Amino acid sequence: QVQLVESGGGLVQAGGSLRLSCAASGRTFVIYDMGWFRQAPGKEREFVARISRSGGSTSYADSVKGRFTISRDNAKNTGYLQMNSLKPEDTAVYYCNAENRELGLSSWGQGTQVTVSS
Repeated sequence: QVQLVESGGGLVQAGGSLRLSCAASGRTFVIYDMGWFRQAPGKEREFVARISRSGGSTSYADSVKGRFTISRDNAKNTGYLQMNSLKPEDTAVYYCNAENRELGLSSWGQGTQVTVSS
C-alpha cells in the first residue's frame, strides 16, 4: 500500500547534527500519522517521535525532547527528523513508520544507520 525509504543517516561526532528523511510512495493519500522509531544494538525497538497528518500535533520520547524535531511535507510525501546535540546513546538504526488506523495500515521503511562517536 505504502512504501517508505529512509535516508540521511551516517557517522557523526557527539554534539553534531543529522537530518533524516522518509520518502513515501504508493497510496500516500491514506497516510495519517507518521513517526520514527529506533533500535540500538542488543535492545528493543523504541519510539522516538510522531507527527499528525496536518503537522499540528507532535510527540517525543523523553530521551530526545529538546534535541530532535519531527516534521513533514505532505506535498512532497516526505517526513523528516532533525537530530541535534547527538549523543553516543542515540546510535541506532532509525525506522520511519506511517499509519492509518481506519484502514489498518502500518508501513515501515528498511531503516537508516545513525552512529554517534564519543
